[in-house]
Amino acid sequence: MNYTLNQLQIFLKIAQTLSITKAAEELHLTQPAVSIQLKNFQAQFAMPLTEVVGRKIYITDFGKEIAASAERIIEQVYAINYKTAAYKGLLTGGIKISVVSTGKYVMPYFLSDFLKLHPEVELVMDVTNKREVVESLSRNEVDFSLVSVLPPKLETEKMELLKNKLYLVGNTERSFHKDNTTEIFNELPLIFREEGSGTLQTMMNYLNRNEIRFLKKMELKSNEAVKQAVLSGMGYSIMPLIGIRNELLNNELQIIPVKGLPITTQWTLIWMKGKNHSPAASAYLEFLKEDKQRIITEKFGWYEQY
Repeated sequence: MNYTLNQLQIFLKIAQTLSITKAAEELHLTQPAVSIQLKNFQAQFAMPLTEVVGRKIYITDFGKEIAASAERIIEQVYAINYKTAAYKGLLTGGIKISVVSTGKYVMPYFLSDFLKLHPEVELVMDVTNKREVVESLSRNEVDFSLVSVLPPKLETEKMELLKNKLYLVGNTERSFHKDNTTEIFNELPLIFREEGSGTLQTMMNYLNRNEIRFLKKMELKSNEAVKQAVLSGMGYSIMPLIGIRNELLNNELQIIPVKGLPITTQWTLIWMKGKNHSPAASAYLEFLKEDKQRIITEKFGWYEQY
């Protein structure tokens, strides 16, 4: 047999996703390339690894055993790489972070310099909504989570990174006064984030606290979807400033001044209380303690203009 590490990785990903298309996406390969490698890998075995029923691919019992072996082999290869790097005196290991969807505009800036200093450290960052972020943290699947609203039912430790400012935002087709009261919400169709979103929770807290009557136009599942809907003129929304910088600079979106806005929360990195951090995760926390303010000054200086 003459299979390669690349073929093992591709077959394992197919076994995990049960989809050549999804495997190709996650491995950043083309679908034909994945199909060819699967065919070449299969050619080295007398028994089928997969079977196709209808349009779905399934892993045979034999294929499942090969996938399990492939996973063990790949883990050993990674272990060899880590040990080699450690022998050279380099920081090794991995860091897993779950990030609420709007946090994708924040977290990379607090990671890039650290990863440049420690190129052997592997990062896995999952961007999703607040509910799933908190669940992954509670299941101890990640080292850290970035949130804008602290989960009340978890015992966590934290490090505050950056203020989160939320404004009422619309496109530039209509002009507004500079001294609007909350009554403006009576006439503006609002676009909401989905249930489980930290932005939705913050928005609803503001509306309910001020007893504001509002018109709900629609609900969308990502900050990007909300932004595109607002840009197109479908409605207005209370949005984090961090995600609309370019649109403000290009005069595509405007901040509508309203009493009580902006809402200010805090982008906070959290981890389970008492967690035993890996060397890489511990080094990252030390890095943030020393460099957090420098990063804020260098990367988010524009933020203070609003």
